[in-house]
Amino acid sequence: MASILQGMQMLFVAFGALVMVPLLTGLDANVALFGAGVGTLIFQLVTKRSVPIFLASSFAFIAPILYGVKTWGIPATMGGLMAAGFVYLIFSSIIRIRGVAIIHKLLPPVVVGPVIMVIGLGLAPVAVNMALGKSGDVQAIDSTVALSISLASLLTTILISVYSKGFLKLLPIFGGIVVGYILSLFAGIVDFTPVANAAWFAIPNFTAPEFNINAILFMLPVAIAPAVEHVGDILAISNVTGKDYLKKPGLHRTMAGDGLATMAASMMGAPPNTTYSEVTGAVMLTKAFNPKIMTYAAFSAIALALVGKLGGVLQTIPGPVMGGIMMLLFGSIATVGLNTLIQNRVDLHNSRNLVIVGVTLVFGIGGMSVNIGDFNLHGISLCGIMAILLNLILPKELSGSTSADIAQTEDEPKK
Repeated sequence: MASILQGMQMLFVAFGALVMVPLLTGLDANVALFGAGVGTLIFQLVTKRSVPIFLASSFAFIAPILYGVKTWGIPATMGGLMAAGFVYLIFSSIIRIRGVAIIHKLLPPVVVGPVIMVIGLGLAPVAVNMALGKSGDVQAIDSTVALSISLASLLTTILISVYSKGFLKLLPIFGGIVVGYILSLFAGIVDFTPVANAAWFAIPNFTAPEFNINAILFMLPVAIAPAVEHVGDILAISNVTGKDYLKKPGLHRTMAGDGLATMAASMMGAPPNTTYSEVTGAVMLTKAFNPKIMTYAAFSAIALALVGKLGGVLQTIPGPVMGGIMMLLFGSIATVGLNTLIQNRVDLHNSRNLVIVGVTLVFGIGGMSVNIGDFNLHGISLCGIMAILLNLILPKELSGSTSADIAQTEDEPKK
């Protein structure tokens, strides 16, 4: 019984972030819950239930899903996400044959860093528009009211994240949503129609994938960032539990489990899954190292997905509430990319690194597009491929007149 309660607690920790992705991208929150539960069970099956970790909606895919749904629709976007999950399986096979080092060679920090930054900053205007009460080009909510609510959500999330301690520190997004929602109720901008129309218990609104080559090519490079993040998450949970999961069950197994979980979620219309650092934090706090607890968390997610009224309640959350949190969320993702460059001491005085980072950022944020007939590459997909190609093509010895070289020249005594 204690393990069941601990499992439900782990789901509660992950809940705010889990439902955030479908709420922001227009997907069904109940399907996301179902996909997270099934994905976690698949991960446990592949890793022989040896890692105490929970899989749920990946933030790295928010911007790509938003663009994909708008451009190709949900079914084609799901097909692209399934292809992204297959990338994990390719990485898993490479790791099994060549070891972890080959991933770092193909995807060094100078490639991964700017791609993550583009994922975070690419749709920053969407967050700002939602925070200001806009729905597309239409001002759906008074801008003053919307801005007040979004800033309250943002400030609450920041305060909980920075100043709270213990279990509460794991729930900054949940706290921001609660405060923003309460203010929205007082402002009279909450529409309860979705709750009234929803059944108490219902099968989630699953969506089958369709396969569109443009959607697939757009999503493939997006898998780079969460795949690299996966390695960090497995290292983190290894440090928390004192066990080396890179060796047993092996990184190739955890990566394959993550990929299959993502593919399974996409097959039913849910966001891609990823290992949750919030749950890792909860494991560290509670010392709940038994992987069986995550099994109960997964079954709890599946059971909750069948409560139709829950999905209705989540649909009533106004845009400004989510917009306020998105401003922090997208900025945080971009900061992770920047931190990747800083922690790995990527020298941007080096011409080679400067070219890779600069071109990747401009291609991604600027919206560069390449069209050849019906074939199209743009945004994250184009900048990700460009970063990889530049890293492989540019010689390691590439140098030039950088600011460091100029400074060194100026310091030399004049002859």
